Amino acid sequence: MLRLTLAALMACTAVPALADVDKTESCGFQAQVVSAVQQARLDKVKERNVEKTILAADPTWPANYSNAIPLITPWVYELPMKQVRDNDLSEIWNQNCLGQ
Repeated sequence: MLRLTLAALMACTAVPALADVDKTESCGFQAQVVSAVQQARLDKVKERNVEKTILAADPTWPANYSNAIPLITPWVYELPMKQVRDNDLSEIWNQNCLGQ
């Protein structure tokens, strides 16, 4: 859990604060990034190729949230695969983000 909090803090600092984006929306975009990284892991994308693979899929979140991909990827890839398969990491992220 500590690693998740640390990763959330790092990603929040990687995503520039936007005056017109409220916390709920920002956390939602971050959760979408987490979901994309989780799916890449489930699809057996090599860690070094995650960012390129996600960006090639033309994600729908604002471009500045893609800056969080290299920060979130190590967190997802160091988790045991059972946790990646059995948990909704984006929901965990969203709840932690909203709680900060």
